[in-house]
Amino acid sequence: MNQSKGKQAVLMLCLTAMMAALVAVGSKAEIQIPSILGSDRFHLGNVMCALSGLLLGPWWGALASGLGSAIFDLFDPIRITEAPITFVTKGVYGLVAGAVFFKLFKGRSNYVNEAVASGAAAVSYIVLYLSKSFFYNGLLIKGLTADAAWLAVLGRIPNSVFNGIVAVVFAPILGVALHKALKAAHLEEKLSLPSKPV
Repeated sequence: MNQSKGKQAVLMLCLTAMMAALVAVGSKAEIQIPSILGSDRFHLGNVMCALSGLLLGPWWGALASGLGSAIFDLFDPIRITEAPITFVTKGVYGLVAGAVFFKLFKGRSNYVNEAVASGAAAVSYIVLYLSKSFFYNGLLIKGLTADAAWLAVLGRIPNSVFNGIVAVVFAPILGVALHKALKAAHLEEKLSLPSKPV
């Protein structure tokens, strides 16, 4: 019994590392957009963060999405100091996606369930990201007044919402396909993931 739990933990750790790598690579697939607080960007990292939660559940998904995003920050001299904050805020992305999908929808894989879970995660992350942009980037780093920081945050809303919408659209497409593949390979049982009808 302990040996099978050990194998399951190793398998989950490997999948988490793989998803963290995909989050980092997805975050690197970006288009820079000018912003008052520095540079804003469109990227695919949020898709991979949501997918981490949908595939691995809340805790492993949080670890994969937070770690992959923090690794991306560590390789960018402009963002390196934000890596610990990113670990937490992006970790929430995977945590919420996994919690909604596995707790609320019991892991029943279909596009609607996974889109709702991805949407909840996107909203949670956007709130945290904009709060960080106001307090950390605006007030603390840039030394802006509260009014100027709010204006800068307003400028980041369209890009944040767009990145969230992209994740809500594409993470469920990938999630449904990968859940079918996991079920066909009988990996859902080995990972102790709910094996509900797809």
